[in-house]
Amino acid sequence: MRSASLLTLATVLAAAPAAAQDAPAAVNDAFALGQIIVVAPETDAPSITTSTLDADAIYTFNRNSLDEAVNLMPGVSASNSGGSRNERLIFVRGFDRFQVPLSIDGIRVYLPADNRLDYGRFLTPDIAEVQVAKGYASVLDGPGAMGGAVNLVTRKPTKEIEGEVRGTLSLDRDLDYSGYNVFGLLGTRHDSWYAQASYARNFTDHWDMAGGYEPAASSPEDGGERDFSRTRDWRVNAKFGFTPNATDEYAINYTRQEGSRNAPLHVTDLGSTQRNWSWPYWDIESIYFLSTTALGDRGTLKTRFFRNTFDNLLRAFDDASQTTQTRGRAFNSYYADEAWGGSAQLDVDLTDADRFSLAAHYRRDKHAEWQQSFPAGSTEPKQINIEETYSIAAENRLAFTPALALTVGASVDWRDLKRAEEYGTPPEGGASRIFSYPIRNASALNGQGKLEWTPDEDTRFHASISSRARFPTIFERFSSRFGGATSNPDLKAERATNYEIGGSRRFGVLRAEGAVFYSRITDAIVAFPTIYQGQAATQSRNLGKGENYGAELALTANLGPSLNVGANYTWTHRNLDDPSNAAFQPVGVPEHKGFAWIDWAPVERLHIVPNVDIASDRWTVNTAGTRYYKVGSYVLANLRVDYEVIDGVEFGIGARNLFDDNYLLTDGFPEAGRSFFASVRARY
Repeated sequence: MRSASLLTLATVLAAAPAAAQDAPAAVNDAFALGQIIVVAPETDAPSITTSTLDADAIYTFNRNSLDEAVNLMPGVSASNSGGSRNERLIFVRGFDRFQVPLSIDGIRVYLPADNRLDYGRFLTPDIAEVQVAKGYASVLDGPGAMGGAVNLVTRKPTKEIEGEVRGTLSLDRDLDYSGYNVFGLLGTRHDSWYAQASYARNFTDHWDMAGGYEPAASSPEDGGERDFSRTRDWRVNAKFGFTPNATDEYAINYTRQEGSRNAPLHVTDLGSTQRNWSWPYWDIESIYFLSTTALGDRGTLKTRFFRNTFDNLLRAFDDASQTTQTRGRAFNSYYADEAWGGSAQLDVDLTDADRFSLAAHYRRDKHAEWQQSFPAGSTEPKQINIEETYSIAAENRLAFTPALALTVGASVDWRDLKRAEEYGTPPEGGASRIFSYPIRNASALNGQGKLEWTPDEDTRFHASISSRARFPTIFERFSSRFGGATSNPDLKAERATNYEIGGSRRFGVLRAEGAVFYSRITDAIVAFPTIYQGQAATQSRNLGKGENYGAELALTANLGPSLNVGANYTWTHRNLDDPSNAAFQPVGVPEHKGFAWIDWAPVERLHIVPNVDIASDRWTVNTAGTRYYKVGSYVLANLRVDYEVIDGVEFGIGARNLFDDNYLLTDGFPEAGRSFFASVRARY
């Protein structure tokens, strides 16, 4: 039989000032030390709420990468960057990867050069839950959450001996082999300690274009198997925890993920005008220590310490054969990044109704880059950037009555740039050499408040306001964009003020959640035209402003022991004024988006799960940046059928995009057509 949901109504380490709501704790296999926001109510079906996504839903709907998984949730949209990088993206209520931090067990994943996270590289089989804070992300959780935050909580053993293995075979629209996904986990839990290790691997040999795709006369893509669509990713996660008593926990964790991929080409641009890029490696490693310690009956101390590394190679070739590097357009670009730091949070119950929390965060990022350029093949010296980020935050939660509580918080973030090197011709001219950009520091003040009303156990309402900033990346401040831009060391932080009214209510077998939201964006960073050394260029400036607003609704119902249903819908409208471009439109997010599913068990051990992804069109822009237009509306019918042959062992088959819809999310890059899969899972 299908297992119960992994999520329970609980808050972070029972403290919960950073959580959206307070609730009683329960034991599950989500790693509690790694949680940062509220988790969802327990159900007997895949759980998709407005703020959480559980492992059962991820598996049931066969979403093996993070971008695919979070697209199930209301308020979150998956997209594609297009262009030469062709990275998978996520947007939270219209905010992008620069404005919504990603964390694993509360430890931020940050690429200090440009933070161009490719969400397709993050695998999901070892994830217990995905937590998404939208608009209101607590200041206690650290800086940068201008538009929200995403946190991946890894699994934790719940039994003395625990294991799982699973494998999925992927087939293309012609039922030919197209890849596989495998996962294995072994763990043990005892009264005073636990240990666990897991391994996940995803390999895509190729994916097929939809049958309706018709190549243009000049297209480098002829249909069928999508050229350059091969990817390889794997991740290991290991943890050891010590639980000396009922209140304290200490854990050391290790995660490493490695990936390599190619980049499909634009299907209508001339092949001779396109860049031919590949990433032989895209690797992230993290070791971190997490703890919670009770300080008497009134206090709790939580700490996190980490060391992260990121290593990346981008190769550019002469042409689509990807065999030679002899032209001026060819290069090998290397990144080697390291970060270390930590945080401490003290929670004190001043009275039974009043909790005060104080948190401090520190992070030191070191970015090293160098490039081998062709045709000479010469390699430039390493350039180093070092930056430190600090945050001090305070929050107070006061319960006026058992049903009514107010949370207010504030933080100060500041950035201390220590080193900012570049290799090339310095601004004053002369021969190419290592030179330093001007050193500028920055600070930002953040504030927020939330009122929560819980008149009964089935009803919850809230209203919140949050003003948060995020500092620009090194790329935004200093990158030359292959000679097309000039630096701006004085670039300020962007800011969003987010308003929300929402709530949830259980009506018998039906549970409903919803929210309306409005975000005002100021000091938005835009690429402004300028003249640098007599040449036309762009410069990042804080000249943009705009707004995101909309509504979300999620419904789930248990209609009996053999039938569960669910659906969610999001309306998102975005306006962003770019004074450098009157035609500009914010790209990547559909105005309307929905997901619906049915979990039907007509006989014991058999589950049939039809589901559908729906989205309206979204803005995109052509490669030259001269024409904005809309693409991307789709209705994707999907199906999964699972049968548990014996206790703990089940087989499944399924399909995505059953009707082979041909659609795009960004200019020139069609998405996958119909595909099939077969899976097996064994759990003990």
